[in-house]
Amino acid sequence: MTNDHDPSLKRILGIDPGLATLGFGVILGKVDQPEKTPALLDFGVIQTPAHTEIGDRLCIIYDDLHTLMQEWQPDLVAIEKFFFYRMGNTILVAQARGVVMLVLAQFKVPLVEFTPAQVKQALTGYGGAEKREVQQAVANELHLEHIPKPDDAADAIALALTAWFQR
Repeated sequence: MTNDHDPSLKRILGIDPGLATLGFGVILGKVDQPEKTPALLDFGVIQTPAHTEIGDRLCIIYDDLHTLMQEWQPDLVAIEKFFFYRMGNTILVAQARGVVMLVLAQFKVPLVEFTPAQVKQALTGYGGAEKREVQQAVANELHLEHIPKPDDAADAIALALTAWFQR
């Protein structure tokens, strides 16, 4: 799908993958004014019910992410680079991430991946920053009165901002 909005604007979708809760955040920046703060267009989470079959939960992610992609038509997607969580959670996150990668491939949208340390470095200047420091940096960078909630959405916005800074 092609993006038919103003080419001087760049829309970036950040995704923090997860099976129970997948965070997303959409920002819009002016390419010809890179020093200007991008605008926050939308953020939130895709949630799947805990006591539902895995396949059904993956279908929810697939359908809801398709809706997000159609609504926002991002020029770029930033996603957290997969690393190992608690062993019980690793496979579930990997499955959800696989669905995300499938949807992105279907929409033919370029993708960038960042480790948590890269996001921390981009937003706070320190790769070992605490989660709260990154969330506060998100609020500061976008001139928000409050840190976006829930945490998964704030993390997704941080990924989108990292992509904006690294473009």
